[in-house]
Amino acid sequence: MNARTQNDFAHLRASGAAVRHAFDAMRTACKPGMTTAELDAIGAQILAEHDAVSAPQYYYDFPGTTCISLNEQAAHGIPGDTVIAAGDMINIDVSANRRGFVADMGESFVVGEGSIEQQRICAAVQEAVAAALAMVRAGRSLNVIGRAVQKIADREGYTIVRNLGSHGVGRHIHEEPSYIPYDNPEERRVLTRGMVITIEPFFSTGVDWVFEEDDGWTLSVPAGHLVAQFEHTLIVTDRRPVVVTEKQVGH
Repeated sequence: MNARTQNDFAHLRASGAAVRHAFDAMRTACKPGMTTAELDAIGAQILAEHDAVSAPQYYYDFPGTTCISLNEQAAHGIPGDTVIAAGDMINIDVSANRRGFVADMGESFVVGEGSIEQQRICAAVQEAVAAALAMVRAGRSLNVIGRAVQKIADREGYTIVRNLGSHGVGRHIHEEPSYIPYDNPEERRVLTRGMVITIEPFFSTGVDWVFEEDDGWTLSVPAGHLVAQFEHTLIVTDRRPVVVTEKQVGH
């Protein structure tokens, strides 16, 4: 999608606020002993309060409102009767359609303190997204994102998962441009004013490809590896992008 009018911007901000509120409520509530289904129900309630519907359900008939992935699960984990434990690394990914406009965000974090390595990979992938956002401007190569993300991954010793990555969004949960967030000097596509995209790299401890579990949804790395994601939805401008899913001051 290309956001062209103030109305487009307003609707995308409202969609971003809906998923942000849902994510924040879920993260605050996330405690050892609760199930991922109980956590998902909190997100469903908040989205409904914001006149929004789950994008994975709406577009793909996903068996949950949000995607909740634990430990070696990288993405698309199905909420269910799995009990969350202290020290688990969890990824909550919330995307929603609100009045025809879609926003998407996700974040990996540790339940409780966790290990130093768990904390480090989560911090690194967040830093990579911040570095990429700082480079996004209309007229620049799409590869400014991949280059920025790759620089952080290389510096911190992590591998970028190549079959998961950023994508266009706005009117559908997945749109063009579709691309993988690693450095590709041959990239010829250009960021344009009003382009609506996500930035969502996945960092792992040595794994560059995720596999699909038997449930047909969950994407995982082999046991013993760590994987972490961080994601924002943004609108490209001539200056700093408008990040519609960022946490609002005072919220």
